[in-house]
Amino acid sequence: MAQQHINIPPENHVSVLGGQGWVGLIDTLGTESTIVNAARVSFGKIKQEMDDRDVGLLNYLIENRHTSPLEHIVFTFSIHCPLFIRGQWHRHRTWSYNEISRRYTEIDMEFYTPEHLRRQAETNRQASVEDANFDDAALREMIRKQNTDSLKLYNDLLEAGVCREQARGVLPQNMMVTFWGTVDLNNLLHFLELRDSEHAQWEIREYAKAIKKLIKPVIPHVAAYYESKGQVW
Repeated sequence: MAQQHINIPPENHVSVLGGQGWVGLIDTLGTESTIVNAARVSFGKIKQEMDDRDVGLLNYLIENRHTSPLEHIVFTFSIHCPLFIRGQWHRHRTWSYNEISRRYTEIDMEFYTPEHLRRQAETNRQASVEDANFDDAALREMIRKQNTDSLKLYNDLLEAGVCREQARGVLPQNMMVTFWGTVDLNNLLHFLELRDSEHAQWEIREYAKAIKKLIKPVIPHVAAYYESKGQVW
């Protein structure tokens, strides 16, 4: 079987950041039936399909934070994102990560250029606002030039004989990276609560929204529970 390169999005993926990034669902372990079976394991019974009683139990588990049964569903994603978003993502230490390495690959490098620039919020150091009144096009062109100049310097260092592990230090924070992330449903729901929030950075929020789209067909009743609470899935 022919190998697919990790830098190419998998078939089941959602594009984000104006098509510059993506997140794909690589693999899933377990179903919603797994959750209710795990909750009832002490009774020694297993069901293969969900019924209304199971949905009620599922809602009860989530509502009352009986979260260990949720940990029996596991998702693996492939994520293509800017380096600064990767840094935020890796703060979630309940995930398992493996990332493409510039020490071993010659893949063409990509850099994230925002479609629109935002202004720093005056009252919140962690927030930005959309009503920018600067020359957006000119500033974004400066970003693109910096990307090009950084890549040229990187290639010049390699051609001069500098090792990749040192040369990559000149590459900017908006370089696109690709990594795999694996997480159980309980910790994924916590990730989504934090990252699909008005307090989260816009870019990583786009990835959280994309993940919801990918996993909703796998956990429709879980999604319905959160939708009943006014959340968007």
